[in-house]
Amino acid sequence: MSFIDNLISNTIRSDVRAIDAYHVPDSSGFIKLDAMENPYVLPAPLRAELGKKLADAMLNRYPDASYATLKAAIRANLGVPAGYDVLLGNGSDELISIMAMACARQDRRAVVMAPTPAFVMFARSAQFAGMDFVGVPLKADFSLDRAAMLAAIAEHKPALLFLAYPNNPTGNLYDADDMVAIIEALGETGLAIVDEAYEPFAQSSFMGRLAEFPNLVVMRTLSKLGLAGIRLGYMSAAPALLEQFEKVRPPYNVNVLTHTAAEFALAHVAVLNEQAAALRAARAQLAAQLAALAGVEVFPSAANFLLIRVPNSDEVCAKLHARKVLVKNMGKMHGVLSNCIRVTVSTPEENSVFFDAITASLA
Repeated sequence: MSFIDNLISNTIRSDVRAIDAYHVPDSSGFIKLDAMENPYVLPAPLRAELGKKLADAMLNRYPDASYATLKAAIRANLGVPAGYDVLLGNGSDELISIMAMACARQDRRAVVMAPTPAFVMFARSAQFAGMDFVGVPLKADFSLDRAAMLAAIAEHKPALLFLAYPNNPTGNLYDADDMVAIIEALGETGLAIVDEAYEPFAQSSFMGRLAEFPNLVVMRTLSKLGLAGIRLGYMSAAPALLEQFEKVRPPYNVNVLTHTAAEFALAHVAVLNEQAAALRAARAQLAAQLAALAGVEVFPSAANFLLIRVPNSDEVCAKLHARKVLVKNMGKMHGVLSNCIRVTVSTPEENSVFFDAITASLA
């Protein structure tokens, strides 16, 4: 072995050496329908105004450590209940890591739990924080297995339990009564984190129920609303809980350009909400078109993407790739996702290109 091989072996954890890095495929020249982004940009006059604000940003200074004005804008525009504050992160990924780091134990292995299939960073953040991850399989229709979840909670006593609402990659909203039963079963020994990354497209939320459940955390991101490029996530919970997570949050974790862009966008949030409404309408139209294709099963979605099942997901994805259309092949992620593809709902033009491409790929 070489010097660098020995160095890595002696310093880097074996479980980290054993996994691959999170892979993001090159999308140059492709119609990009694999990352659940909002395809619309701000109108030209707003972009010009934002450009001036970004040009005036004080890049030579650290950000405002309190983020007071940005937090106020989020509370005022995004449905945070009165009396509750938010904690900001560099996307939802950092928020998940902050919670995992805060809840990892030095005296024993703590547990993170989630229904599976789920967002990959739930398990990865648990691993990197030195926690155990327990996945509880969804039913074949992607609904929560309430009995299995409650049994797993009783057995493993998770410190953190993630419920994506709606779920990625399945797109469905879990039954609210099942979620309440799970939150209540955790009691004083675990936190329930409801991940509402796709809330603009679901029009359903647990944010207004924070006061009902002291162990509830509601986490969101601005990425799906149309600001994926600035990487801003936020979460709300009981003030005493947020105070503990603030101790783990890195100082200045939200940069000046993100702060400036987010405040500006929230001042014009009606534009983003109109874009979300257009995507919800496009979702229904595209779902109906796909459902009419022979051999295609379309699953209900409350997100800005559709999960579909085709006869052979590897073959269809390869043919779409050859036609310069990038989607996500979910077929090997989990047993319930056999031969499934996830596709972002986009503009009418891109949806049309995708529909024509998948029609040809299935022929």
